[in-house]
Amino acid sequence: MNDLPYAILGDQPAATAVAALGLANLAAGAAVVAVAGLRPPVRRLFGAATAYGLWRIPFVVLAGALLVVLAPRDAESLSAAAALADRVPGLELVALAWLAGFAVMAARVGIAQSRFMAEVRAGRAGPAVVGLISPRIVMPADEAGYTAEERDLIRAHERAHIARKDPRAAALAAFFQCVCWFNPLAHLAAFLVRLDQELACDAAVIMSRPHARSLYARTLLKTQLAATPLPLGCYWPARGQHPLEVRIGLLKPRPGHVPPRAEGGIVVAASIDAIRP
Repeated sequence: MNDLPYAILGDQPAATAVAALGLANLAAGAAVVAVAGLRPPVRRLFGAATAYGLWRIPFVVLAGALLVVLAPRDAESLSAAAALADRVPGLELVALAWLAGFAVMAARVGIAQSRFMAEVRAGRAGPAVVGLISPRIVMPADEAGYTAEERDLIRAHERAHIARKDPRAAALAAFFQCVCWFNPLAHLAAFLVRLDQELACDAAVIMSRPHARSLYARTLLKTQLAATPLPLGCYWPARGQHPLEVRIGLLKPRPGHVPPRAEGGIVVAASIDAIRP
């Protein structure tokens, strides 16, 4: 079997690399399922920031599994692995299909990022954080529609994203989606990472401004949802109704509930009464 260029797959045969990616996806997928189930109880007990931190686990599992499977071995074991891979028909075509899928996903990320930045230049995007090396806060041209107190809350939220290096985490999630484009759990993980990012920053803002819950909830509702996705950055309201409902629905502490410690943060929420003018 002819191998694909080693510039992409290293010094392993193409079929061996495909098998390694498949095994790593199984391991990372199991970690995604575990983290998705642990998020709610961990958030209740330890805070939104701790729940968000759980998403390091699938990334570490994926990277670790790839390193273990593709780690350099002696010549005899490499030959045995190559011979085993050669007996499985069609794996080289699978490798080509993976490369094509990776290219398509990467192009989609690049196009979405370009479109969002065009919206930024036109003054129609924001509040958001853009930039991976030197992230900056962008606001829409009509930011005068917010009161001074609302702008202060928005900027506090975006500064929390910058302090946590969330734009880089978002870029890592996008890369994870590109590498594992065929795995639906990778796309679920990226969606939940975004949501947990927002909940963690919401919690950080409310921790420093405990009396601003009602105003914060109204500001969330006041901000328009993003029409264009931002793959490499952080956008103030999560896209879609469900994530926004989660953020609003978690603002008011439950009766008798003791807020988590400061580093865990308070899970952001507000009752219907709290968000009425």
